[in-house]
This record gives sequence, structure tokens and C-alpha cells, in this order.
Amino acid sequence: MLARPWDTQIDYTAAHNALPTMTVRDLSLFYGEKQALKNVSFDLYPKETLAFIGPSGCGKSTALKCLNRMHDSTRGVRIEGRIEMHGEDIHSADIDPPVHRRKFGWVAQKPNPFTSTIWENVAYPARIHGLTRNRAELADHVERCLREAHLWDEVKDDLHTRGGTSLSGGQQQRLCIARALSTEPEVMLMDEPTGSIDPIATAKVEALMLSLRKTHTVVVITHSMMQARRVANRVAYFHMGELLECGPNAQMFEYAKNDKARAFIAGKFG
Repeated sequence: MLARPWDTQIDYTAAHNALPTMTVRDLSLFYGEKQALKNVSFDLYPKETLAFIGPSGCGKSTALKCLNRMHDSTRGVRIEGRIEMHGEDIHSADIDPPVHRRKFGWVAQKPNPFTSTIWENVAYPARIHGLTRNRAELADHVERCLREAHLWDEVKDDLHTRGGTSLSGGQQQRLCIARALSTEPEVMLMDEPTGSIDPIATAKVEALMLSLRKTHTVVVITHSMMQARRVANRVAYFHMGELLECGPNAQMFEYAKNDKARAFIAGKFG
């Protein structure tokens, strides 16, 4: 019998000799009486891209926002279970939520750059968090973030003359990624980052995601199975608030164990 792709790589920790960056165990979330997540458990490892897939309304965005505590200000939300980052409970009384959120970059589906200049879009987060000591360091920081976002060569001559909203949709999204990188996050959270841009711009953002995982942990929500296959190390399938299966890319797309996951990946519903 031929070996299945995951027979020699069941455990991402063993394969990459790394402890999890984050551990999620028995996570349940309620909006009032409505339960949106049901006993969700998974690990997130350094320098991997984990893709969340599943039908609309199945809990993907809800789970993503739990990682950086974006539900804290949502009225009526109740969370059960445990989420750890580097072994520490993120809901511990010792954790300062704004400090915790600084460890994450957030990229939304629709680009939302500031109306200010390209420079200010990237410089502002670094400035308010005191990440640079002077103008020269800030200039280097802005350039580094724009290069990481694969945008520098396209905008370097217009940094102080063009506003973020004057760029094309794909450029705006890469500017938003540069802005997210400006706070030097450890984990990038991306909620359908190519959902509102054209195919050419999508290809550029996907190339960016592949380069980001050399230095960052990435969690991305996508409705494109081809995109998940191209950019993810592992794939997690959500269905009606439950995480039904999570595994290496090849396992999920070629040999998914769960019937619903196989049907969804095959395009039979969703």
C-alpha cells in the first residue's frame, strides 16, 4: 500500500520541532442564548499558515476574533474553554488586552486604509506604540513594512503625496497589510483578505501570504479552496460552530476523513 501523505507527518510539532504559539481547547462562545462555537480545539504553530474553511456563518470569523480578544467589547458574549499563547491563559487577570492585541496584525476582507498619506498609514501604528526612536528609524521601518507587503516599488515615489484611498483595491489591501505589520505582530489574522479584490491583485496577496509565513504565523479565512490549497500548511474545516477536522493540506484536500469536510471541499455544498 502507498503511504498516505500524512503518515510521516501527523504532528506539526514533531515535523517542525516547535511548541505551539497558541493552544485552543474546548472553546465555546455564546451570543446571549445563541451558541456560535461548540468545543473548538486546535493548536497554532510558529511560521505556519492555518486556513479556516467552511460554509458562511459556520463560526470561522468568530473563532478568529477569539485569538486576539476582539469579542471583549461585544455585549452579551460569553466565552468558555481556554486559549493560551506561549502557555499563558490570554484571559488571565494578568493579561492587558491592548498589549495582547498588539501581538496580532488584523486584515479585513474589504481594504480600509486611512485617508492620510501612504507614509502615514504605515508610520502611525509604529509611532503610537513607540517602536522607533527618531525620524530616520521610522523611515526605515516604513520602508521595511512596505517591502514586506510587496508594495514599496509601486509607491516609493508617492509616499507623502498620495492618500491610501487613492490606490487600486489590491494596492490598498497590501497597504493595510503593511499597516498591520507596522506594530511588529507575531501572528497575522486575515479574514478573507482577497474577498473583494480582482484575480491579479489576489495573486499578489497570495504571494505575500507565502512570504509572510517565513517570519510570521498566519491564520487566514478563505472561501476559495484553491487559495487554501496554495497558501496553507494546514486546513481547519468548520461546520455549524464546530471544528470537524483539522490537518495537513494534502490530507484535507485528498483524504479528508470527515464526510462533511470532503463534500464541502468537493464543492457539493457551501
